[in-house]
Amino acid sequence: MVSRPDDLSSLFDLMERSWERPTTRDWANVLRALPLFSNLSARHVRQVAKLAEFVEFAPREFVVHVGEPSDAFYLILSGKAKVVAKPRARTLGPGDFFGEMGLIDGAPRSASIVATTNLHTMKLGRRPFLKLLEQEPRAAVTLLTELAARLRQAQRSD
Repeated sequence: MVSRPDDLSSLFDLMERSWERPTTRDWANVLRALPLFSNLSARHVRQVAKLAEFVEFAPREFVVHVGEPSDAFYLILSGKAKVVAKPRARTLGPGDFFGEMGLIDGAPRSASIVATTNLHTMKLGRRPFLKLLEQEPRAAVTLLTELAARLRQAQRSD
């Protein structure tokens, strides 16, 4: 599911920096600005932030392919990408993110995403993320509550 946070102003402010050497604190600030992670405690946000990594993609390079297992969540920090899926092909830019459901269930990707410009992303890998949730059940409940609320909202929109 490709999503755009409701309040992008704070997220965009955070993205107006160089991402060559992001720190755990940088990632924590970005995570706090995303609805999915905004209700986590400061400690849990720091723990998730430690799992984040910076990943670059060149134009025409695929970020993910339809049908492959969901192994990560991505947030676009800068650049543009295209969702290659019928009927929902669209362009993604800074603040857009995808793969949040796959963090939990690992189900096959429903679309391919390809960089259309130089693309800078924050990536959270699924395996270390699940390990963290096993160690921190309260964080898991908080995230599942947010995912359920997003799913209910999406169902009402249909």
